[in-house]
Amino acid sequence: VAELGAHVAEHPWREPAWGLLARALHRAGRQADALATLRRARTMLADQLGLDPGAGLQHLETDILRGAATLQPPPTVWTAGVRLGPRTTVELARTLALAGGDALMHSRRDRLAAVQAAERTGDIALTARVIGAYDVPALWSRADDPEQSRAVVAAAERTLTALGTEGPADLRARLLATVAVESRSADLSATERRRAGQAARQAEALARELGDPALLVFALNGVFLQSFTRPGLAAARDMTGAEILGLAARHELPDFAVLGRLIRLQSASALGDLDAAAAHAEAAEQLAVSTEASLVPVLTGWARARIMAARSTEPGGPAAATAAAHYRAAEHALAETAGMPGLHRGLFALALLGLRLLHDRPAPTDPALDWGPYRPWTHPLVLLARNRTEEARTALARAPEPPLDHMQEALWCLTAHAAARLGERPAAARAATALSAARTEHAGGASGLLTLGPVARYLAEAEACAGMR
Repeated sequence: VAELGAHVAEHPWREPAWGLLARALHRAGRQADALATLRRARTMLADQLGLDPGAGLQHLETDILRGAATLQPPPTVWTAGVRLGPRTTVELARTLALAGGDALMHSRRDRLAAVQAAERTGDIALTARVIGAYDVPALWSRADDPEQSRAVVAAAERTLTALGTEGPADLRARLLATVAVESRSADLSATERRRAGQAARQAEALARELGDPALLVFALNGVFLQSFTRPGLAAARDMTGAEILGLAARHELPDFAVLGRLIRLQSASALGDLDAAAAHAEAAEQLAVSTEASLVPVLTGWARARIMAARSTEPGGPAAATAAAHYRAAEHALAETAGMPGLHRGLFALALLGLRLLHDRPAPTDPALDWGPYRPWTHPLVLLARNRTEEARTALARAPEPPLDHMQEALWCLTAHAAARLGERPAAARAATALSAARTEHAGGASGLLTLGPVARYLAEAEACAGMR
């Protein structure tokens, strides 16, 4: 209750949080406090926004006054460490996740605790509902906490098995969508990728059969996150983003409307349509005002820095130093949000490297730069910038194939560029083969956050080095 009270104090316009606090007070036997909480919410909404409470809060107040059976606490006694029942905990976790920052980290922790508590009850249907209730829109293909994501996926797969193929279609669809969304492609083995891709397709098919728009956008989120199976798929992702956006607009699903805009921003960026990317960024920011999506302006700040970096190569465009300053400002804003290490680590260094490559300059060699997960593919170019050619050759030979994620085109282009510089024909040939389907895209553009320039430039280097032209 204390945690809920702190959350509504910090975010007083979030009606779902007021509802959760009132339910928690009622379940603790504090009916008068629960009703007082709803009166405070009504007063705040009227005084500050000129609004009446939504239908959810109004119905909740009526149920409390009548002592409705649906408000009684479940008969199960939850184990220590989970102060609320799993259903209430996961509802709160979902609300906190949408607040971003530290709240996002806490929400993931609480969500996993709720899933584990639900499993311990042995109630398969309850467990399925708790797992599937956390339908928080997800944009990035690298998990912030891979072990936690794997734990959620494992619980969803166990529950799917227990439900069986004849289990309720809506529960199965939500579990399958959860598997697809939580199986972030950068962290998967080939077997895990196949299972996640299959789960995404099955969730989508079930959601379409059921005709449930909220379920379908969640399933399509999984389809999007499993659409990085090879370079060059920006146009396909744009179609998914457009469908999510359309469904969200028609059925008043604002959080997924934001997701649709951001997917379309990324796709336009990957396809080099900077005007469309800027338009999607602006539309996403407008939606974020009403949804209180605090991370959106951070992401759109990166998008504008990416656009400025591309414009810095044009006659009369901004200076490269100006673009670098915008990247630094975007990096500062992202660092302050916390809660997204899967996105944050290595991003600024990779953006600076991309900017330097746009202007035919060597890689940055500042030892303080954190290359994060991108180091195996950036290190050969950093070594070349330090005139350590043989070490660069060794580093290139050791670099694995890039993970199938938002940055795969960028990392293949770094491999192509290093191979061309070093005259390494086999590495150049591998890069050229991988990049051939992305010839019309922009390296790094799929992230919506940075750019190395057109893939065609690096593809031409690799093909020339490999003798493929």
